[in-house]
Amino acid sequence: MTAARLPEPPADDADVPRWTAELGLPGLIDMHVHFLPESVTRKVWAYFDQAQEHYGYPWPIEYRFDEPTRVAVLGELGVQRFAPLAYPHKPGMAAWLTGWLRDFAARTPAAVRTATLYPEPEVTDYLGAAVDAGARCVKVHVQVGGFDPRDPLLDPAWRLLAEAGVPVVVHCGHGPLSGNFTGLDVFEQVLSAHPELVTVLAHAGMPDYAGALELVKRYEHVYVDTTMVGTPFMEPTMALPPDWPARLAQVADRVVLGTDFPQIPYPYAEQLRAIHGWAAADDRLGADFLRAVLHNTPARLLRLDQLSAD
Repeated sequence: MTAARLPEPPADDADVPRWTAELGLPGLIDMHVHFLPESVTRKVWAYFDQAQEHYGYPWPIEYRFDEPTRVAVLGELGVQRFAPLAYPHKPGMAAWLTGWLRDFAARTPAAVRTATLYPEPEVTDYLGAAVDAGARCVKVHVQVGGFDPRDPLLDPAWRLLAEAGVPVVVHCGHGPLSGNFTGLDVFEQVLSAHPELVTVLAHAGMPDYAGALELVKRYEHVYVDTTMVGTPFMEPTMALPPDWPARLAQVADRVVLGTDFPQIPYPYAEQLRAIHGWAAADDRLGADFLRAVLHNTPARLLRLDQLSAD
């Protein structure tokens, strides 16, 4: 199937399973979804309720439901598996969140087990235990955490993850807000020290999309996720370069689906339509690209074949 013969993009959320099936996929695998303890969820949502103050524009949360309903919505969308991501903003929080994520995955069949970290002396204790117990992905949020990813306390953690082949989804770009230690140039120093670290640059490094793709080319274990990238909501302030599809064609096997569900300010299908548009814009992408982004590449990074074997 070439770009010219792509199925019609999903008209809305209810239409997503039709689109996925016409691509020949059993479902979607989303590597950037957020589930948090209820107390933390309320605080995160309260922050987005004040988005006009923080970002300069409103950010209405599309899927403001209780946890079981949010899980059910993902199922209705055809999300076969997803990585629930959580992140700390202070010391002593990461171990608690990692424990909560363990329990969430245990009660949620579609969720893979994940973990998070913070620069603190005990980081390799809880992170190593999580990896040994089957964690498939780790979330790092440099801006919210307010820490330097080059902190020597994290060096053994990066080494642990690199040796285990566990991908880290890292929000290290300046978008939508910069922090004291955000910037792809900062995180590249981590990659330089640990070139085997499997890294997914969240939001494709937003707004430095070109810089993110340069890191993908430079380091064989670096990927980008699609979270919020190219959506009508983000384009007015953090627009993609006009030749984005052509640039993706050079790294087509290093892109994975991410959405930021549930606190996105638009329907899930909007992200999928953006990705579909990239595939349709360059004949080197097309349906093969969509199948890789939406399912095959994230399945490989999360080692879902091993989970099935287990």
